Amino acid sequence: MNRRLRLLAALALTASVGSAAPTISRLTPPSDLFSFGDPNPIISRFLPGQRFDLQATVQPDAGQTITKVVFALDGQAITGDANLTAATVSGLPAGTIVASKRAYSIATTGVHSFTATATQSDGTTVSATGNLEVVSLPAALGAPKAKNVIFMIGDGFGIAHRTAASIMLGGVSQGKVINPLAMEKFPVSGIVHTHSLNSIVTDSAPGASCYSTGNKNNNNQEGVFPDDTTDAFDNPRTEFIGEYLARTQGKSLGIVTTADVFDATPAAFGVHTSNRGAGTGIVDQYLDESAARANLTVLLGGGRKWFLPSGTAGSARASSSDYVLPADLATAWGVTPGKIDAGRDLITDFQTAGFAYAPDATALASKKDSANRLLGLFAYSNMNVALDKIGKRRGTSTVVDDFGFPDQPMLDEMTDAALTVLGKNNNGFVLMVEAASIDKQAHNMDTERWILDTIEFDRAIATARSFALSRGDTLVIITADHECAGVNIIGASTVTNAELKTRSSAGTATALRDEVVGTYDAAGFPYYDISSDGYPVTTDVDRRMLIGYAANSDRNEDWMTNPLPIRDSQQPFYNTAPLTTHPASPTARDAGGFAVTGQVPGSSAVHTASDIPVAAMGPGAGLFTGVMDNTDVFFKAMQAVLVGAGSDYTQTAVGQRTATDRLVNLSNRGLVGTGENVLISGFVINGSRNREVLIRALGPALSAFGVSNPLTDPVLKIYNASGALVASNDNWEVGNNLASLQTTTSSIGARALTAGSKDAALVVTLPAGAYTAQIEGTSATPGIALLEVYEAL
Repeated sequence: MNRRLRLLAALALTASVGSAAPTISRLTPPSDLFSFGDPNPIISRFLPGQRFDLQATVQPDAGQTITKVVFALDGQAITGDANLTAATVSGLPAGTIVASKRAYSIATTGVHSFTATATQSDGTTVSATGNLEVVSLPAALGAPKAKNVIFMIGDGFGIAHRTAASIMLGGVSQGKVINPLAMEKFPVSGIVHTHSLNSIVTDSAPGASCYSTGNKNNNNQEGVFPDDTTDAFDNPRTEFIGEYLARTQGKSLGIVTTADVFDATPAAFGVHTSNRGAGTGIVDQYLDESAARANLTVLLGGGRKWFLPSGTAGSARASSSDYVLPADLATAWGVTPGKIDAGRDLITDFQTAGFAYAPDATALASKKDSANRLLGLFAYSNMNVALDKIGKRRGTSTVVDDFGFPDQPMLDEMTDAALTVLGKNNNGFVLMVEAASIDKQAHNMDTERWILDTIEFDRAIATARSFALSRGDTLVIITADHECAGVNIIGASTVTNAELKTRSSAGTATALRDEVVGTYDAAGFPYYDISSDGYPVTTDVDRRMLIGYAANSDRNEDWMTNPLPIRDSQQPFYNTAPLTTHPASPTARDAGGFAVTGQVPGSSAVHTASDIPVAAMGPGAGLFTGVMDNTDVFFKAMQAVLVGAGSDYTQTAVGQRTATDRLVNLSNRGLVGTGENVLISGFVINGSRNREVLIRALGPALSAFGVSNPLTDPVLKIYNASGALVASNDNWEVGNNLASLQTTTSSIGARALTAGSKDAALVVTLPAGAYTAQIEGTSATPGIALLEVYEAL
């Protein structure tokens, strides 16, 4: 008999003898042993010493009450009776109770059985048994430990999202990517399953909570297991990574997001609740619990509406979304019980607790160096997306003005600020950085907005990567909570942008689909110019990349960049002008486009059960290869922190996995004259694989170091062993992909070049062999030049 039939048989038996004995209808932590009578798979897993709650729901016979519940581990009773409270969900028999044993932990590794035994008022008893595992973390002899862990989470980010950003930002020539993304330079990668505790398709709450606790949660729940009460904050808890490492090692916690900070992914790293929408209680818990118990040191994102006292313009604080914890939970976990206080001024309370407050990008930049704790709230709810923030900075868009927050930071700037503050803790830190609107704009099927948010995510990854490379003690993990919208790259437009504009008024499938969508050979290689700020000059290019959606609702499509985003109902003033000018749904925009019928109801694309990518660098990165469950990511990260795990993989050349202790830079300084009086330096690339290198010829840049006669205009030339010229550059801002050049310069820690200077530089991928780098001068005046060659990590 399979597990489904066994469960149905058990339910039928319970129904037929419901008055014969009390029944334990739920046992927590969840297990297949309890649910189906199977010992495998092990559903719930914990670190040695990681705290969690034991809980059982017990239904008494009619007219009886449950008087006592005792838990046992491996047959040995756990000291003290469980706390009993009334079950409050509908449909349960009268007198049903929830029995809890809070903040329990097990030091001994291995699979354990746990049992709940309930006693009824007539003396009848009933028992139920489940199992769990305390995970053994095998140490690799002499392996380095990770002092810091950085989770880079692209919400809704799937493999196709990454590929689309790679095509737009990196470009493709004759079948090969020209300039890889920062995330594509990570040396170790794998695939992650994302199912939640109660569905093959997760939402963001359990999709992120698995990384912070190592356990599955129901959809809409974070840091807790399901129970049989309606209270959103009394569910059985699991200690999350920030709490555990603050308690055991004194580490700090940082949370950075482009969403509202109450949103599912950030809250999953700092809050315990069964209702991801309970915003007032969630943000209060950041200060009242996480700051005290998890050493929350940095909190950056949107969500100011939850911090403003009720009655203040823009405030969303409400008693209905606030919390008070039951006494047994607050006492056992050592946290404050909470308070219903919609009128609380939470920004002031954060400041009183020692947090510097940044309301905008300017304040963030000015306060990050001096702050020991940092709170940044840059929008009422979700922050604006990269396309619109960049448009404001370029002076080409006023979308952010519609929301009232014109000076919002980019995600890489937020990441840099977080690392600056967190890096002050000598014990180390855990940082979660979320690119939230990859998901939100994929829900909206707003292609260009989620692609630019993926590029913004990649720039934040480059910042984290540079930090990790400069230290050697930091594990960086790139992943997602789930895939959103069933995104895929279907091809490219066969017409110019001007022609597409003309056709966009036709509104027919023939004009905009049959005669425009180029597949296979007709797709070619779309090309986007990249501005010096690292983003495309425009996303409306000739023969643009085209995206399809497999989990879409109905929409109109004209393939053009949407000038306005879909209206965001989480914004306090979304029903007030000018936000009312934004389209209300995907069928209310692109009026000239053709109608695309969706596979799902409603006005939003949905999450899918598709696997997602994971990549890693730093101590323990070698663990993140192959196919794994999302909860495995937590245990692999904790293995790297607690005991060390294998090689420190940081080399980024394709197929290379090499330790950090190697030569990555050489330089040569000398006088450059005229004619044959050039500066020459040779270098050799070993092995059989191509290597990406940054090569620079510095002249004007040397003035900053007190060189009195720098070469005014160096020219850089690279020759192979046969004497053939393979690459050259005169002025660094000319003839280069500036985004790639600047990202690479930052990632390896090289000094940035001054805009407008005549220094020369290039990033080039070279096969193994011997090379000569040569600096020439363009004037009759000799000068000092510096030749630099870096391996582009």
